[in-house]
Amino acid sequence: MPDIIQSPWQTAALLIARLIFAAVFLMAVTFKFMGMGATADFIAAAGFPFPLLLAWCAAILEVALVLCFLSGAFFTQAALVAAAYVLFLGFAFHGPSHWAGNQAEFGFFVDHFSFMAGLLFAAVHGPGRTLALNLGWPGKA
Repeated sequence: MPDIIQSPWQTAALLIARLIFAAVFLMAVTFKFMGMGATADFIAAAGFPFPLLLAWCAAILEVALVLCFLSGAFFTQAALVAAAYVLFLGFAFHGPSHWAGNQAEFGFFVDHFSFMAGLLFAAVHGPGRTLALNLGWPGKA
């Protein structure tokens, strides 16, 4: 496969997108670390067992995602995992069972699909060539 030259605006767009992905997960993990108990309570309220363990697992996953998005390492895999995670979160915490009590939940649910679409697009196109470790599956530069 021949090398594809990226224009400066494409490079900038990829870097900005990676920063946005990282920022979203960094904000999420920051809130978890600031109130792990509150996160566990939210998870328990959704009906999941072992809420504190799950809160810590989510925090660890989100830290890993931030590192992957910032570094470009294992970017495609991280974007796919993040897309699955975002889909799970949408259904588990904002899905149809939540809509009757609060119509805003439907908007939150739909937002998860927009974010997931961006993550899937990113998974296909990779982290770019600039400021990216490009570890992971071959052919994703």
